[in-house]
Amino acid sequence: MKYIIYLFLLTVLNITAQKSANMAIDIRLNQLGYAIGKTKIVSINSAKVISNLHYRIKNKKGDVVKKGVIVKSQFWKDASEYVGTIDFSEINEEGEYVLVIGDKQKSIRVSSSIYKEAAKDVFKYYYYSRSGIEIKKEFGGKWARPLAMLDTKAKVHSSAATKKRPEGTVISASKGWYDAGDYNKYVVNSGITTYTLLSAYENYKAYYKQRKFNIPETNNNLPDILDEVIWNLDWMLAMQDPNDGGVYHKLTGLKFSGVIMPKDYKLDRYVVKKSTGAALNFAAVTAVAARIFREFKKEKPGYSTRLINASKKAYAWAKQHPNVYFLNPKGVKTGQYEDSNVLGEFQWAAVELFITTKDTMYKKDINIKSISNKVPWWQDTSALALYSILHFEKELTKELNVLLAKEKLLNKARNLKNRIEKSPMRIAMSAQDYLWGSNGVAGNQLLYLIKAYEVSKDNSFLEVAFAGTDYLLGRNGLGVSFITGLGEKASKNPHHRISEVDKIQQAIPGMVVGGPQPGQQDKCKYLSKMPAKSYSDTWCSYASNEVAINWNAPMVYVMNALHYYQTK
Repeated sequence: MKYIIYLFLLTVLNITAQKSANMAIDIRLNQLGYAIGKTKIVSINSAKVISNLHYRIKNKKGDVVKKGVIVKSQFWKDASEYVGTIDFSEINEEGEYVLVIGDKQKSIRVSSSIYKEAAKDVFKYYYYSRSGIEIKKEFGGKWARPLAMLDTKAKVHSSAATKKRPEGTVISASKGWYDAGDYNKYVVNSGITTYTLLSAYENYKAYYKQRKFNIPETNNNLPDILDEVIWNLDWMLAMQDPNDGGVYHKLTGLKFSGVIMPKDYKLDRYVVKKSTGAALNFAAVTAVAARIFREFKKEKPGYSTRLINASKKAYAWAKQHPNVYFLNPKGVKTGQYEDSNVLGEFQWAAVELFITTKDTMYKKDINIKSISNKVPWWQDTSALALYSILHFEKELTKELNVLLAKEKLLNKARNLKNRIEKSPMRIAMSAQDYLWGSNGVAGNQLLYLIKAYEVSKDNSFLEVAFAGTDYLLGRNGLGVSFITGLGEKASKNPHHRISEVDKIQQAIPGMVVGGPQPGQQDKCKYLSKMPAKSYSDTWCSYASNEVAINWNAPMVYVMNALHYYQTK
């Protein structure tokens, strides 16, 4: 009798296990792969509770190297899904593996240099986004395109007119990066973007001096990352009115162009209205750049001096015009990048100017207590001041309240780390983060964690940064890699004019798309309204699938840093 009961129970358990294995599940993972010696997580997502789900991981020979059971799942509110977790961090032999769950399977890669090529791709996006240059085949491959949009004949808009530069004055403001999926250029969004790339260089100088990205300047005597930044810095410098130090907010047409290539753009171009936000972003970035280019006086003679002089003039203008907030003037219908609170930008600019000049005039404007430690974005750059203060911690200890700055940054980083450790998906994203450009939020959360590691050398921050990076590459609410060309199921149809009309099937690689957000302002077709799933991989969806320079920047920092830490 006991034997019969035993057989009955065994049969029931087998049936239960089989049903569980065959339930509607989705295997979500980092589609690039996982780093040797770091946390390795796969998420199993389902609309129903997951329990007693058996899995096996096989190596290339077919040997089972790990097997186990997902005993229970957690409910993930942001996607209205249940999530089971497979942690295979102990597998550290380089190679290809297969995860098997019932009749489903997924390939997994483990590598000693998982982000080596991806780090190049997310950086190369800036070369493809250059305005006023021919993208040559030797550097751009099949995405080559002819010279276009030199912006040497931009007009001063009525909103920007002064006695010395009246309406209609023609100026040259060439170079720069196209801001997003359109062909406009904005100083405010260039601010956080350019700073992020400069900060990457400032924190990893030896690495970037050796890192080549195959751009036209690769064989000169400057690091490629600085060559790329110069392309945008030169444009930013041209956006300053030399007569008063003020900075034009943007260079655009009066409206967005049609879906065309740059060579077909026919709209008149204008520099539009000066703003306090533009002046402060400009002042901060040029101050950072000035101290970096001191090292390259031979390669760029006079450049550092030009940058710091421009920075000082822009800051002085902002002090004299502290609340010139930008809104589109009548008849201008391109992006606003508006901001009605620039206290954080004042702190950021004052910090960068003080670090670079050591002038007490700027020190007097710094108030560490007032600096926000929120994850930065273009409308709140306050925490960038914390990043720079702590990078120069030793030099500033006797000058500023560095301990308070460190406490602020680490408190926020601990919060992000706790969110990753407690999240059903092991990500830092929560409901309020799924806003327009949510993937930029995700990238800056990861950058924040790496900054915390740089400051504290607490390895737990670096560990969760490795795990959290999975989010951008497929372990998310949709199982989609949000970076074009990276992963077997990557975004393919970004709201990006060049990729839409260049007659090339593949989108330009390395572009971080905007990401899930429930606003759905574009009225396109979405499969879900849940915050973590509200995404549409279509040209139509500018609200979730456009690209932008500020969303790529943190991933340039993060992927190159992770590659550096894994291979050093």
